[in-house]
Amino acid sequence: MHLYRSHTCGALTRGDVGQTVRLSGWVHRKRDHGGVLFVDLRDHYGMTQIVADADSPALPILEALRVESVVTIDGEVKARSEGTINANLPTGEIEVFARGATVLSAAEELPMPVAGEQEYPEDIRLRYRFLDLRRETLHANIVTRTKVISDMRRRMEGAGFTEYSTPILTASSPEGARDFLVPSRIHPGKFYALPQAPQQYKQLLMVAGFDRYFQIAPCFRDEDPRADRLPGEFYQLDLEMSFVTQEEVWETMEPVIGGVFEAFAGGRSVTPTGSFPRIPYAEAMLKYGSDKPDLRNPIIISDVSEEFTQSGFGLFEKIVGTGGVVRLIPAPGTADKSRKFFDDMNDWARSEGHAGLGYVTRKGGEFGGPIAKNHGADKMAALFDKLGLGPDDGCFFAAGKAEQAAKLAGAARTRVADQLGLIDKDRFELCWIVDFPFYEWDEDNKKVEFSHNPFSMPQGGIEALNTQDPLTINAFQYDLVCNGFEIASGSIRNQSPETMVKAFEIVGLSKADVEERFGGLYRAFQYGAPPHGGMAAGVDRIVMLICGAQNLREITLFPMNQRAEDLLMGAPSPAALKQLRELNIRVVEQTKG
Repeated sequence: MHLYRSHTCGALTRGDVGQTVRLSGWVHRKRDHGGVLFVDLRDHYGMTQIVADADSPALPILEALRVESVVTIDGEVKARSEGTINANLPTGEIEVFARGATVLSAAEELPMPVAGEQEYPEDIRLRYRFLDLRRETLHANIVTRTKVISDMRRRMEGAGFTEYSTPILTASSPEGARDFLVPSRIHPGKFYALPQAPQQYKQLLMVAGFDRYFQIAPCFRDEDPRADRLPGEFYQLDLEMSFVTQEEVWETMEPVIGGVFEAFAGGRSVTPTGSFPRIPYAEAMLKYGSDKPDLRNPIIISDVSEEFTQSGFGLFEKIVGTGGVVRLIPAPGTADKSRKFFDDMNDWARSEGHAGLGYVTRKGGEFGGPIAKNHGADKMAALFDKLGLGPDDGCFFAAGKAEQAAKLAGAARTRVADQLGLIDKDRFELCWIVDFPFYEWDEDNKKVEFSHNPFSMPQGGIEALNTQDPLTINAFQYDLVCNGFEIASGSIRNQSPETMVKAFEIVGLSKADVEERFGGLYRAFQYGAPPHGGMAAGVDRIVMLICGAQNLREITLFPMNQRAEDLLMGAPSPAALKQLRELNIRVVEQTKG
């Protein structure tokens, strides 16, 4: 027999009754029933119930052990009695009577529980991540993550893509987020950067003629963490295709991404492949107040500015008269809600930094609230009829400059749906957001800036750049969104050197700047570059959605905390003086105050 096990802890069934077996694993739980000890023995594959009584030499050994100790059990497989079968376990019809036990590693008193899924302080969970990873849900999430990545690879290869690895040590990029810099020992005073994304390399692969590239790529950005973005590193399904339009990118990738969700949906519905809605950016910002809308939410925002150009409600009339907008957010079926529900929404809006959230109540066709009173019941009824709102529907209003009103309306749309229980949690709703603006106005610096990806092809090409107001130009850029999260972003690339230079000139960079900052790409485009495009899908966010986790730390093996610290390994840490000298680096203390 094998030194440690003849079977795993998830393998034994009724068909094995009578066999002598050897199992090894962790003591998950112990239950003492007065002379009879039950031990749940756990390994990566499952759980098996071990039984020891006074006739077993294993009893005193197991009694003395703390939970999470590692043991080897020799014993006989027995059928459980009818009343003790555990239908929730694959091994639930059997138990192993222990004839012997060998302690492989005795556990000290635990700093945190492993059995169960109770909440525990994050600093303890991360410091003892090796214990945290033994917990059932987190362990299962990590296994799911691995299976999702494997499924992605299989689907990409099936779609004709080949996986290539791009460099990890590269040049610093002046665009996007802050780089992680790596000092060069051989070249004193110079630095490599960890890649924020393989963007330029994958485009160079297309110029080199590789046609369909993909990679499960590690990316590094020195930015502040949030629930859907971990500090430091993340992984993306990165891809690029030659001789394609954006329609062909969508048609190729819908079966891949949609197929992954379908494979791991576990009974939840998924938007059918080939029918992902394609929503222009401007429409998304109007109807949903967001460029990553949750389509499980049935609420649609409407622009009702024209209704208040002449109104008894002076505040809205003034806002519209000075170039602002009024957006209406339906609150369906709220006739039974008290005024407190509406006032609480207004208080919430103020707590988020907004001036407030107006509202109108309606019960049995009768309107309530100062907006309805001043605007007039007849006008309000006509507006409700126009929008298809019923006699027991209320609504909220977001008013102000278009950008702020859209932001408030979008957040209110989400909050109203949450409060009213309108979101079906058992669905994955996917859509493409398309036609992003190529440029935006940077109010702080009073200049035009790229709004998304500077390497994208502007719609209309160089002619649009030469003749149009930059703020009216859209790009061949697109995002893939699922349940309110951006899970992928991509574009058709600008492969023309002249168009590339002109695009950067509009944001204040010269041809010399382009050659200096993006010299490899710029030179490559002068030697025959095919039309190409692609995207990058966030592996971490996709897995988070599939697992139903609320935070990326719940699907990541060894994440950092909110302060970008690895509590397990103690990173970041000071470098030894010898290391700094080799790198020709001196640490300068920050001035206080």
